[in-house]
Amino acid sequence: MALDAMMRTRTETDSLGSLEIPGEAYWGIHTARALENFPISKRPISVYKDLVKALAMVKQASARANKEIGVLDAEKADLIDRAAQLVIEGQYHDQFVVGVIQGGAGTSTNMNANEVITNIALELAGREKGDYAFLSPIDDTNRSQSTNDVYPTAIKVGLGLDLLTLLDELDLLRKAFLAKAVEFHDVLKVGRTQLQDAVPMTLGQEFHGFATTLGEDHSRLKENAYLLYEINMGATAIGTGITTHPGYGQAVLRHLREISGLDLDLATDLVESTSDTGAFMSFSSSLKRNAIKLSKICNDLRLLSSGPQAGFGEINLPARQAGSSIMPGKVNPVIPEVVNQVAFAVAGADLTVTMAVEGGQLQLNAFEPVIAHSIFQSITWMRRGMHTLRVNCVEGITANRERLGGMVGSSVGVITALTPFIGYSAAAALAKTALLTGRSVADLVVEAGLMSREDVMKQLSPARLSGLEAITAAIPVIPPVADPAGEVGADPQIP
Repeated sequence: MALDAMMRTRTETDSLGSLEIPGEAYWGIHTARALENFPISKRPISVYKDLVKALAMVKQASARANKEIGVLDAEKADLIDRAAQLVIEGQYHDQFVVGVIQGGAGTSTNMNANEVITNIALELAGREKGDYAFLSPIDDTNRSQSTNDVYPTAIKVGLGLDLLTLLDELDLLRKAFLAKAVEFHDVLKVGRTQLQDAVPMTLGQEFHGFATTLGEDHSRLKENAYLLYEINMGATAIGTGITTHPGYGQAVLRHLREISGLDLDLATDLVESTSDTGAFMSFSSSLKRNAIKLSKICNDLRLLSSGPQAGFGEINLPARQAGSSIMPGKVNPVIPEVVNQVAFAVAGADLTVTMAVEGGQLQLNAFEPVIAHSIFQSITWMRRGMHTLRVNCVEGITANRERLGGMVGSSVGVITALTPFIGYSAAAALAKTALLTGRSVADLVVEAGLMSREDVMKQLSPARLSGLEAITAAIPVIPPVADPAGEVGADPQIP
């Protein structure tokens, strides 16, 4: 671009006065004032591309509805429609420059969208940017609308679009864990409760559990998304619909459903819907649930891979980078660690959303900008976190089969499988002896005359230890055992 073109400006005027606007900018005076007023986050709304698309969808649906009901000239409506479509397709996003955190309940965002779409439309008509006498950002592009119905509707539509990509990534991660469950289906290991040895299971069962919990979260997120699909278009300022045509609400709903592909519906009480932000709180909570459960899975992966020599060392995570500037050869579980941190941020964002929802007053919640930023950031970070966890960690996990087999073989926890046959008291005494002597549980049971070698090995088979094969035979009655003093009911004598 030539230097003179870059230095060229145009003058725009609002109720507060006039400002010089860069000639190449598609935004105008209202956006310029927001840039001066809110240098807070240094992050423009364009970082959330689905929010920008959703704003354009709302403007496009409104233009079509206004044309349909006859309150906007067809030529103007078509120009706005075409301009909005270019934004929906991903163009001009760099012109959405207002900060994600702003005062005014989202007015700056709405005006940024009005100005950009209007100036794109003016160029399509062969006119200069800023020729608002021909096409006005407020009178035409914002016809039948208010920030107070456009902004929350755009947030909901944007979140609905963004969620689709999150759900896709979540399902890919679920499938990655499921594939590992199949790969490890025959790898026996010691399960743990409260970090203490419990009973055997397979590594496949453990990874299958990870897949199942992610599948449950997939369902919960979809359920909570429907709370976002109730919109308040046509409510304008406070829900009374002032300045709108009676047919606008249903018309814009129909067009927005078609444009977005989302199952949107119009709120039955527009006053309540304009002031209530509870849907955002519920949706944020479902994101937090998913993030915290994913973090727990990452905790497990870090524990299971710990060591590798002095820790659990049951699985190997892919080595992604050197883990220390002082300890040669050290490799850290950096991928699960970063996902843990994403979860912490999502939990914090959920608290922010909760407080912002509580802070609403009377007919409007002024804090929707921080609500939108918090939830969009959570979705974005979670999607990226899930992707790196799948690609850079889960898909490359391997099992230390020898180590796992050795731990199961020496575990006294296997005696739990024999309690239906020898009784709890006898099992507890044998377990204690096994721990003290390091001897095999199977040998101790056989030597005590409580079961035959054949029966012991049958019950301690991998299939039965992991619960993959149920015990279907009748449980024999274990007769009382006499101790040397002749007392009945005492523990058996342990060799």
